Amino acid sequence: MEDEEGLREVLEKSRTVAVVGISPDRYRPSYFVSETVKRYGFKIYLINPQHQGEEILGEAVLGSIKDVPEKIDILDVFRRPEAVYDLAEEAREVGFETFWLQPGTENQEVISALHREGRSVVAGICIKTCCQLLL
Repeated sequence: MEDEEGLREVLEKSRTVAVVGISPDRYRPSYFVSETVKRYGFKIYLINPQHQGEEILGEAVLGSIKDVPEKIDILDVFRRPEAVYDLAEEAREVGFETFWLQPGTENQEVISALHREGRSVVAGICIKTCCQLLL
């Protein structure tokens, strides 16, 4: 999905964003992008097993998407492309509405598989810039 209207629709119908690969470093994209997503009113769940139990952006960091206590509308991915396959498998088990691959995280095999399954995928577009579509 790349058209502006489709991206706006995804964001408008979504309330929860699980950010996989959050970093406590405020200069890393996962940090400042999540900060913006939160500022736009989304409930964010931050996922990184290396920082589990810590607090980032005022939110407790979870170890896995399996720890998210509610339905995931957007799974926002900040992981290397080779790690995305395992994440997609876990996401299928947990459930999600949209699998959002930030620029540089794209894994074409996973994107193709999710499309074949009829799942919503956004790839190579930053969710931070798309939040402006809600204005």
